[in-house]
Amino acid sequence: MNKKMKIVVIGGTGLIGTKVVNNLRNRGHEVVAASPSSGVNTFTGEGMAEALTGAQVVVDVANAPSWEDKAVMEFFQTAGRNLLAAEAAAGVRHHVALSIVGADRLPASGYLRAKVAQESLIKASGIPFTIVRSTQFFEFAKGLVQSATEGQTVRLSPALMQPIASDDVAAALTGLALAEPSNDTIEIAGPEPIRMDEFARHFLSATRDPRNVTTDVHALYFGTELNDQSLIPGDKAARLGPTHFADWLTRSTAQKAA
Repeated sequence: MNKKMKIVVIGGTGLIGTKVVNNLRNRGHEVVAASPSSGVNTFTGEGMAEALTGAQVVVDVANAPSWEDKAVMEFFQTAGRNLLAAEAAAGVRHHVALSIVGADRLPASGYLRAKVAQESLIKASGIPFTIVRSTQFFEFAKGLVQSATEGQTVRLSPALMQPIASDDVAAALTGLALAEPSNDTIEIAGPEPIRMDEFARHFLSATRDPRNVTTDVHALYFGTELNDQSLIPGDKAARLGPTHFADWLTRSTAQKAA
């Protein structure tokens, strides 16, 4: 697929969406950055028919506004049905969706159950698709620390993870959006595994944050306990991003200092 295409990026104003939109525009494609702020709302259906008219590819990187169990399931199921129906009506030829590595291995998490439900809708839609399951982003470090903080203590699991730079996620999504549909699930991850508690310690050290990380095997992540297989790619053929966490930390802290 090298010819110029119309591509709609759902969630096109967020962290990943903005990067994907820019990547695709730089390659000469007509790109719609769709989000509620631009008048396109997959949950209500507002603006979808107009946005998708003439589109060959849709890239869905939208996230739910609420992560409460019932609300997040309602969002991904309702938005998924609305979007896929609009794509079918518009003749979209490739649906690319961003999901999470390990989503089906952690059924106790309401958020991850909702992502699995979203994936099931895509597979059953009849629209050619590529599901991209990513590990956690490096940029998630700050939010992870905040969510696990009690006073000056950050309580986190020592489970293995294999985080990835958002730039590398966007690059992978861009390439897959321009390729033929795989009708399969592809996993992407960073170049090296690290334990979640150590991930946080490195981030706090680099940002000169005085909080202390306490390791707790029972600490919850999205409402569920973890083991060393929970968050790392299960597929040996996972695509690995080139950016190392240490390099990203050095670059991002230098940028903030500047």
